[in-house]
Amino acid sequence: MSTFQVIGDDFVLDGQPFRILSGAIHYFRVPREYWRDRIHKARLMGLNTIETYVPWNLHQPSPREWRVGDGLDLGGFLDAVAQEGMHAIVRPGPYICAEFDGGGLPAWLFAHHAGPDPAPVRSLDPRFMEAVTDYLHHVYEIVVPRQVDRGGPVVLVQVENEYGAFGADHDYLRALSDLTRRCGVTVPLTTVDQPRDGMLVAGTLPELLTTGSFGSRAAERLEALRRVQPTGPLMCSEFWDGWFDQVGGHHHTTSAREAARELEDLLDRGASVNLYMFHGGTNLGLTNGANDKGVYLPITTSYDYDAPLDESGHPTAKYWAFREVLGRHAALPDEVPGPRPPAPTPSGVFTAGTSLRRVEDALGSWSHHLHLPTMDGLGQFSGFVHHRSTLPQARATHAGLSGGGAPDGGRAHLVEVPDVRDRAVVEADGVRVGVLERMDHDTTVVVPAGTRVLDILVEDQGRVDYGPRIGEAKGLVGGVLLDGEPLVGWDSLCPDLSDTAAVLSAVEPLATTAVTEPMFLTAEVVLDGPADLFVDTRDWGHGLVWMNGHLLGRFTRRGPQRTLYVPAPFTAAGPNVLLVFVVDPVQLPTWRFLGSPDLGPVDW
Repeated sequence: MSTFQVIGDDFVLDGQPFRILSGAIHYFRVPREYWRDRIHKARLMGLNTIETYVPWNLHQPSPREWRVGDGLDLGGFLDAVAQEGMHAIVRPGPYICAEFDGGGLPAWLFAHHAGPDPAPVRSLDPRFMEAVTDYLHHVYEIVVPRQVDRGGPVVLVQVENEYGAFGADHDYLRALSDLTRRCGVTVPLTTVDQPRDGMLVAGTLPELLTTGSFGSRAAERLEALRRVQPTGPLMCSEFWDGWFDQVGGHHHTTSAREAARELEDLLDRGASVNLYMFHGGTNLGLTNGANDKGVYLPITTSYDYDAPLDESGHPTAKYWAFREVLGRHAALPDEVPGPRPPAPTPSGVFTAGTSLRRVEDALGSWSHHLHLPTMDGLGQFSGFVHHRSTLPQARATHAGLSGGGAPDGGRAHLVEVPDVRDRAVVEADGVRVGVLERMDHDTTVVVPAGTRVLDILVEDQGRVDYGPRIGEAKGLVGGVLLDGEPLVGWDSLCPDLSDTAAVLSAVEPLATTAVTEPMFLTAEVVLDGPADLFVDTRDWGHGLVWMNGHLLGRFTRRGPQRTLYVPAPFTAAGPNVLLVFVVDPVQLPTWRFLGSPDLGPVDW
């Protein structure tokens, strides 16, 4: 057993001053089979600690469900850290930001909230605190027996996350701190905020260690920490060594030399550090978040972050630059990791597929509603919803209440959706007439005269992870207007896109040269053995990709990302099943894999 304390201005491990040299690895963004590899490479770079967030929304997808299997085995991840002889920092939130879907807050927290404003979260609201208490009890059942004073790796636990950028309710922070202690956490507790006096004061308590999040100007940032907390170890617990990418932007990179210089400046001033990120990994499935500061911008599937270890787990120039700096402050192992080998590059033609329309009844059931429900109201917290309505004029014609001819007298109709969250494909009698994009502030589309049935395929592209829009509803919020009047009478279906077996059982040989409606395409990819792959998506438009039933993530013609990473554990020797959901019209594409990733043009 060991002891870990804050004494004076030092962290103290077993009675000796200890500097934390940490790197962030999010276990939920990395296949379990690769945890040991990534942790090992952190130690080889000179780090002694691994930090991770805990995603509430993945562990508790419904109020009465708790998941810790496979890639969500937090205990197994912490055990892997211990097996490498390293320490661990755990940051369970409940809010984590992390550019993750909803900032890690589960969408069911907000599903039954009435009114246009987001639900009360990150506060002492009784409903929120009841849910948080249940969540943290589950987390700390895993963390408490793995604390350093019980023979485990955990040396620090963080309370909330950058709370000073959201609120200033110290009673709420104290309630979380007290709950953490009641659950059995004995290691020091920390908070983190950007080092601005107002944020630091709002986001911490005197009894908690205040740390900062920044990537430059160390002297100025550490001085701000000292103004708020005159004693205690100085720590940058989020040293921003890169940045995330947003759909429609560039691939962010920073100079390895400049980042290393900033790291050295921080360490020369005696501070501890947590590199955010050491290894970013991937927003697997539909887990990417989004930002909305007037313009909605989803985060890309890749969370490469221009980190020292790239998305596929191999050293970058930043890895070697940081290793050199860390070697001046700690002993380095002799072993070094090797470079990324070229990935296999098979290619071919899609020969089988099926339309969403043909298979969707096997993926869900229709429900009828007078007023158009949100996705949240349907319990569909990610993915797609298909809404269908027969237009009033067509209903009247069907009921024999009007004469012959076009039911609308030959007039085109204006369809208006005041609040699209986040993308809507609109069809009139099965023919695509437009796409409403939240990113572009689209709200209207014209449907032709004589239209009888309106279909709208709505897509959630990631829940906002930062700022006041956290907790907003998804879908067509506020309903649909037809020629200025609310359109009522809807049928809705929530396709279960995790059921790839139902899709694959419906595919048939393709008899088309173009994709003209939302369609699943499939191909057999033959490999000599399991291997990391990079699937080229640039000609596929907009949609999703699976490999052997594993949902890799999203692709979009907006970029910047042009390939999706396929981890080797998702592949096998022999035939592998590639499944692609193509939402927008394209010429029937081919498929191919590249020898290395292409995350798009860089911004410097």
